[in-house]
Amino acid sequence: MNKTIDNSTQPIILTGDRATGPLHLGHYVGSLAQRVALQDTHDQTILVADMQGLTDNAHTPEKVSSNILNVVADYLAVGISVEKTTICLQSQLPALAELTMYYSNLVTISRLERNPTVKNEIQSKGFERSIPAGFLTYPISQAADITGFNASLVPVGDDQLPMLEQTNEIVRKINTLAGHNVLTECRPLLSQSPRLPSTDGKNKMSKSMGNAINLGATPDEISAAVKSMYTDPNHLRVQDPGNVEGNVVFTYLDAFHPDRHYVEQLKGHYRAGGLGDGKTKQILEECLQELLRPIREKRAQFLNDKAQLLRILAEGNEISRQKTGKVLHDVKQVFGLNLF
Repeated sequence: MNKTIDNSTQPIILTGDRATGPLHLGHYVGSLAQRVALQDTHDQTILVADMQGLTDNAHTPEKVSSNILNVVADYLAVGISVEKTTICLQSQLPALAELTMYYSNLVTISRLERNPTVKNEIQSKGFERSIPAGFLTYPISQAADITGFNASLVPVGDDQLPMLEQTNEIVRKINTLAGHNVLTECRPLLSQSPRLPSTDGKNKMSKSMGNAINLGATPDEISAAVKSMYTDPNHLRVQDPGNVEGNVVFTYLDAFHPDRHYVEQLKGHYRAGGLGDGKTKQILEECLQELLRPIREKRAQFLNDKAQLLRILAEGNEISRQKTGKVLHDVKQVFGLNLF
């Protein structure tokens, strides 16, 4: 199951997800489809970030542990190939935790608190009065991940740019201490797809809030989600003109319908009046049912053979331990800690 292509001259990419739940259509648009395309031209590693998943779930660790294989199955079901991409588990790569410890001595608490991404997440999770130390140091852990694989490209949304900036600050400090380049600065690979809204059009897409469509959703779950989607609240009658902007149904049609010209025709019809919300939702449901059916079936097949999923992770872990171990050796050399 190991990689069978020679990727020694390809740009190195690190990407991944926290294992806090099965992946959904927002992940598909925002990262998964891009990963499938990049694996043919880049040396790509996908990190299942179970340790980082615990930064806000340490009191309910089963939320993380129970979803590790779900996430791996999602990867495989959408077309990520283990012959082209390495899939590994963060907690099985001890070099990453050790790098986090060394880097933490180069970053102040005030710098972490100024990180805009961290500030926003602290507010959204209600951590203002009691911030877990692991959560506050998340940017340092992410820097360890990125540098541990010598990644030069990191696919992110624009909300994650402050995290990469902090990674590069750490890289420059290590290189200054060494007197030469030990670590590689990374560049963002921004997603070209717009952020997919939740089905209610109000909140961030979340499985726990019931406003996301998972990749493994059943036909009935897909149907129910589409029927509940937010549209134009002023579009009360079929013959009334409707607004496409902010209408979640049309946002999803833009993202998933294969016929762009047809979607533009639907928009024109909706704006002019004469096209009901029920019809547009029917069109979207048919589109999503067709998209998710093969993914759901493949996902179920992979989850029925958990031993295979564990083998995939074990082999990816072995490859990744060698890569991250080399970087750890070089960083320890900077601090004069390679005594044995």
